[in-house]
Amino acid sequence: MTFKLLGILDVQNIPCSRESVLYGSLGSVAVGLGHFLATSRVRRSFDFGMGGFVLTTLGCWIYCRYNHAKLRIQQRIIQEGMRNKILYESSDFDPERKQNSNLESKS
Repeated sequence: MTFKLLGILDVQNIPCSRESVLYGSLGSVAVGLGHFLATSRVRRSFDFGMGGFVLTTLGCWIYCRYNHAKLRIQQRIIQEGMRNKILYESSDFDPERKQNSNLESKS
């Protein structure tokens, strides 16, 4: 069973959505409560809390998605390097074999 936030956002299957919503709710409570304790204005504190939720959620979402994309790029580069290593190992195109032969010829 999946949990959909507002019937749209599938929190369980979309990367970074769960953490973003949790940190957003924590940011909302912190900003709203802090503003209420400072001013004692309920409606304005609620507005600040909603703003805190939106800003914190979007900030966490963007940061997490950026790191997620960076990790996927690094994984793709490593996988391609491993694939090339397997293909070129012990062949004439192997870069390590060329380096070893150059070192032996210089000695």
